[in-house]
Amino acid sequence: MPLNLLRAMLDVLLELAPFLLLGMAVAGVLHVALPDRFVERQLRGRFGVIKAVLLGVPLPLCSCGVIPTALGLRKDGASRGAAVGFLISTPQTGVDSILVSASFLGWPFAIFKVAAAAVTGVVGGLLADAAGADFGAVEPPSPVPVASRRRGWNALFDHALEILRTIWRWIVVGIVFSALITTLVPDGVFQAVAAKGPLLSVLLALFVSIPLYVCATASVPIAAALVAGGFPAGAALVFLMAGPATNIATIGAIRRFLGARALAAYLFAIVAGSVGLGVAFDFVIEAGGPAVVAHAHETTTWWRLMSAAVLVALMGWFAIEDVRRLLGRRRAAGGEHVITVGVGGMSCGSCVAKVESALRGEDGVSAVSVSLEARQAVVHGDVDEERVMAAIRRVGFTPTPI
Repeated sequence: MPLNLLRAMLDVLLELAPFLLLGMAVAGVLHVALPDRFVERQLRGRFGVIKAVLLGVPLPLCSCGVIPTALGLRKDGASRGAAVGFLISTPQTGVDSILVSASFLGWPFAIFKVAAAAVTGVVGGLLADAAGADFGAVEPPSPVPVASRRRGWNALFDHALEILRTIWRWIVVGIVFSALITTLVPDGVFQAVAAKGPLLSVLLALFVSIPLYVCATASVPIAAALVAGGFPAGAALVFLMAGPATNIATIGAIRRFLGARALAAYLFAIVAGSVGLGVAFDFVIEAGGPAVVAHAHETTTWWRLMSAAVLVALMGWFAIEDVRRLLGRRRAAGGEHVITVGVGGMSCGSCVAKVESALRGEDGVSAVSVSLEARQAVVHGDVDEERVMAAIRRVGFTPTPI
């Protein structure tokens, strides 16, 4: 069982790593390429939700890659509802997914799936906006002012890293949970349940798909196999909607950065929408197209292996940073000499990392903790305040005595 679990975790990692890195890249490109205040102007209010959904439907981002992209839009000024609408609609579709769905299950099914993604995205986004701000949610920093917004490759790279830095723990949790489900659910259970009626099949598809890591394209052969094995087409539609749109990492990220109310709107739109539309599909359209054929993705390609290695290295780097911060807090509690200075000009985790790196390079410094929320740096060790402030200035930020 341990070996099977490790293999399942590796499979999930190989499947999600390229799409997660792609989502980071898309977030960085949008951050530096969109006109100043575009997101603030366009992705707010009711029409902002609709625009976010229309933006997301054709993008080839899965449930992994959409998280950093949506949080990047939110950080750049998009409304909570626009971010939720984007999170719901984007991973369900994409040009590649539409074509594969048409090939396996027919064009009526593929077109219905696109419409279902758009409807659930708009409904979920409007509900999230109507719910309002949620106490306890980690609000993103205010959009960077036009005069100080950075452009170019460095800004793109820093923004992409910042998005991953905020969610990497949930990615780890999601990999573990997805592997556990894959390992523990017995073979043939779906086909056995299908014989007990369509409603139970729909509910089972919903129950399994919500925490599972599966992208819109890779999930199509699974859904086609379910249909071939006796599942109603509506249950396959539920799997193709709820599977790509949700997983443990997405749920955790929405709860932390958008709040419990936004999470409730997100889950309601997906659960009620997928079940309702899945049942409706069986009444209004029958899945057509060619016979189901065997199809599987090769996960051990060189580019998937390289993507997984890069992702593991980045998450390891962030884990080391967290350990250093924890050690710094413990040293402070132990009474070690501490200097605290304010730091102006920080707007993201990459800024925090730059300040921490500069301060750790000073002789005599034993630990550093920089807070983006408090806009201050806490330095431990045998070092004076002037050297601390000089190090902060060298990396482009403004220190102030406290």
